[in-house]
Amino acid sequence: MDFGAVLQTNPPASRTVALAKLAEQHGFSHVWTFDSHLLWQEPYVIYSQILAETRRVIVGPMVTNPATRDWTVTASTYATLNEMYGNRTICGIGRGDSAVRVTNGKPTTLKDLRESIHVIRELANSRSVEYNGATLQFPWSTGSTLDVWVAAYGPLALKLTGEVGDGFILQMADLDVAEWMIATVRRAADAAGRDPLAVKFCVAAPMYVGDDWTHMRDQNRWFGGMVGNHVADIVAKYGEGSAVPKALTDYIKGREGYDYNEHGRAGNSHANFVPDEIVDRFCLLGTADQHIEKLKALKELGVDQFAGYLQHDNKEETMRVYGETVIPALREHIVAKA
Repeated sequence: MDFGAVLQTNPPASRTVALAKLAEQHGFSHVWTFDSHLLWQEPYVIYSQILAETRRVIVGPMVTNPATRDWTVTASTYATLNEMYGNRTICGIGRGDSAVRVTNGKPTTLKDLRESIHVIRELANSRSVEYNGATLQFPWSTGSTLDVWVAAYGPLALKLTGEVGDGFILQMADLDVAEWMIATVRRAADAAGRDPLAVKFCVAAPMYVGDDWTHMRDQNRWFGGMVGNHVADIVAKYGEGSAVPKALTDYIKGREGYDYNEHGRAGNSHANFVPDEIVDRFCLLGTADQHIEKLKALKELGVDQFAGYLQHDNKEETMRVYGETVIPALREHIVAKA
C-alpha cells in the first residue's frame, strides 16, 4: 500500500513545502493538495518548489476540476512539470466542489468531466487529441506520463470512473462504503472491457494519531461536513432509497447550509451536525495500532493507497508515527500475505 499526505496550501508556501519534504522523509509516496484558488494559494506553483526540493514524491491535486481551469492549460502544466522534474505528477479530478461553489458556481456535468479527463490525459502524455474541432499536441513535449484519478461518490460518477479513470479517489475511510464503491467501479470497468484490477483505488481521509478522542474528533469533524456536501447532492438526485449505502446518507439529515469560506478547517461551525460515530467511521483516529488495524481492513478491500488529510494541530507527530510505525507495519503485512 502506498501512502499520501494531503495538505492545504495555506501561506506561507514555505510551510507547505516543508511539510511535503517531511512527508517524503517519513516514507510517503505522494503529496496531494486541495485545489481551490480563492480559498488557498495556487497549488501548481507550489508543486514546482516541492518537486525541486524532493527526490521521489509524486504531487498532484485532490482534486482539481474541469470548470475553473482550461483543460489544455492544466495539461500543459503537468507536461511542463514532468519535463522539469521527471514524471512525478498525478491528476486527481472531480466535477468541482469548493473551487466552484465559493463563486456560486455549480459542479460540471459528467459529460464535461469525461471529456476533460481525455483531453488532459492525452496531451499530458505527449499525445495528440481532438478538441473543439482541432487536433492538438504539445510540440515540445516528449515522454511525459500522467495518470488521472477520478474522485466520485454517486452511481453515475462511479460508473464513469470505472470506464475511464486510471484510479478512483474515495474521500472517506468508511469500510462499508469503500467496499460498495470499489465493487461498483470494478463492475463498470469490467462492463467497459477494461481490466477491473487495473484501476487503482485511493482512500483519502483525515489521519490523526493520539488518544484524546474528544479532541481528535473535534479537530476532524470538518471532514464529515465536507463529505456531506457531496452526499447531499446524491440524496437530492437519487433519493434516500437508492443503492447508495444507508451509512452514507443518514447523517446529513441534520445538515443546514454550509459556508465554503470555512471549508476544510478544523473547528468549522457548519459541521456541528456531524455525529461522533460518523467522524470515527470516515476518519483514521487513535493509536498507531488502531490505524494499522483499519488500514489492513482497507487493504483487504483492494485499496492501493491511503492518503491522509493533515488539517489539524498534530501534523508532524502524525507523520512521524506513520513513518516509524504504521507504514512499516503495512509493508510487513503485505509481505506476509504474499
